[in-house]
Amino acid sequence: QVHLVQSGGGLVETGGSLRLSCAASGLTSSIFAWDWHRQAPGKERELVAEITSGGRSLYKDVAKDRFFISRDGAKNTLYLQMDNLKPEDTAVYYCSARWGVGPDQRYWGQGTQVSVSS
Repeated sequence: QVHLVQSGGGLVETGGSLRLSCAASGLTSSIFAWDWHRQAPGKERELVAEITSGGRSLYKDVAKDRFFISRDGAKNTLYLQMDNLKPEDTAVYYCSARWGVGPDQRYWGQGTQVSVSS
């Protein structure tokens, strides 16, 4: 079992920056990938970025060149640095920890609101 606690988020103006954090506890050695997802009102949850336990990262188009995913293994904390934020980035952001390849084989954080004003 892995427990994820998120922090960060809030309200920022267009072009601003935020950093999200996701502190993990429990059996983190069972996790092979760490993700950030987001869900905007009326839309499905979507993957934003992922980093594997080996440090390999991938970004969806919405995040490329503006977001940076990282993980501090010593602190067991996942981060998402978001720069040049746009109103369309407004959403609830969730971190997740994958222990299997199935879509449901992951643990979720509680979610944190990011709002970008125009």
